[in-house]
Amino acid sequence: MSNLYRSFYINGQWQPGQGSVFRPVINPATEAVIAEVVDGTVEDVDAAVKAARQAFSGWSKTPAAERERLISALKDALKIRAELLAETISAEMGMPLAMARSWQVSGPLYALGLYAKRAHLMDEVEEVGSAVIVKEPVGVCGFITPWNVPLGQLIGKVAPALAAGCTMVLKPSEITPLHAFIVAEAIDEVGFPAGVFNLVCGDGPVVGEAICTHPDVDMVSFTGSTRAGVRIAELAAPSVKRVCQELGGKSPLLITEDADLGAAVRFGVNDVMVNSGQVCCALTRMLIPRSRYDEAVALAKTAAESLHQGDPTDPDAYLGPLSSQLHYQRVRQMISAGIDEGATLVCGGLEPPEGVDKGFYVRPTIFTNVNNQMTIARQEVFGPVLCMIPYDGIEQGIQIANDTPYGLAAAVWAGNKKQGLLLARQLRAGQVSVNGGDWNYEVPFGGYKQSGNGREWGDEGLREYIELKAIRC
Repeated sequence: MSNLYRSFYINGQWQPGQGSVFRPVINPATEAVIAEVVDGTVEDVDAAVKAARQAFSGWSKTPAAERERLISALKDALKIRAELLAETISAEMGMPLAMARSWQVSGPLYALGLYAKRAHLMDEVEEVGSAVIVKEPVGVCGFITPWNVPLGQLIGKVAPALAAGCTMVLKPSEITPLHAFIVAEAIDEVGFPAGVFNLVCGDGPVVGEAICTHPDVDMVSFTGSTRAGVRIAELAAPSVKRVCQELGGKSPLLITEDADLGAAVRFGVNDVMVNSGQVCCALTRMLIPRSRYDEAVALAKTAAESLHQGDPTDPDAYLGPLSSQLHYQRVRQMISAGIDEGATLVCGGLEPPEGVDKGFYVRPTIFTNVNNQMTIARQEVFGPVLCMIPYDGIEQGIQIANDTPYGLAAAVWAGNKKQGLLLARQLRAGQVSVNGGDWNYEVPFGGYKQSGNGREWGDEGLREYIELKAIRC
């Protein structure tokens, strides 16, 4: 028997949802229903927004020290639940549990703690002549979060909003809602004022659109596809809401002639295949000098075939399944498009992994002889699929790297750091990794072009939730 979730967290208490339809949550590795969650309604959203609006006046005036205390306490409460969070996220979206513990839980909880002290940045006052500039929270925020890094994206929005003094309504992805209930339980336990945080589950066309169009929502922050981001911007425009969006990507890895090819290729393959390729900033286009192309292809094939794919509970698994049957079908369609358009399939493809008879698994897939106008090079696959593209001369490499409607991320692997930094400055992307530079929660994350607007993480992430007021004396 599956778990039944009948209530949402609204105004500091669990309230029965007004809907009558229950949506199944399916484990993508076993295809079993692990829970059922009531679909929210417009009425549920309205109740949550009203609670957030009522709570805003008091919460926005709460001393920074108190906001710091509560955010720190929330981090502690979630750390106690860390294993439960990892198991829940692994079960609802398929990432191997051993990796989910760090990738999906400990990293985001570390980032949550970084915003506790940032609450004090709201008290900073800038004097400009006889005028002063002060910071105030933007107001009631609507958060629509994705299924691929569910807790990380939740915290990337909730943490800075709490630090700034905003109140909020959260709609997690209908594919992965269960982790959000654990967060709501922790928020309730810690003792945040009623209405500061509200949770309503459901789909985009009903709950998401109700959030985006509600007159008492001041800001919408969304992470997901560019297609959905366009729709959200359209819905928010009539009421001139602030909109922060982190959308799709088709990120390049530019490898230079004198790079350590083995290290660069292993880094690129691992980057694309982690989380079964379901990462917005995955380096899905590997650009290699033509003189080293064949060598790179051989290295990539070896690297991909060395990665273990299996059940998320297998401690050796690097890849699990894709998140859902619908997404599994979409990724397979993209692989078919690559084959149909003449790219060469080096490994992976449409056949399931050996011995797999259930679950939404797609093998690590590499295409060669790809040109940058093919569908698999232009559109986001969001699966374990790598395109290897040759270039002639570094200027052409830069041109190909930037020839994309997206600009979320990029990477360079060069012969030395100085050369890598020079090339990084020429790539049109919101973040660039040089020679394997690590992820950093203290620096801003966001994209150029159709990859969105606004930034998350670091001080810039907090600024998305701030209104500046000039007071002239």
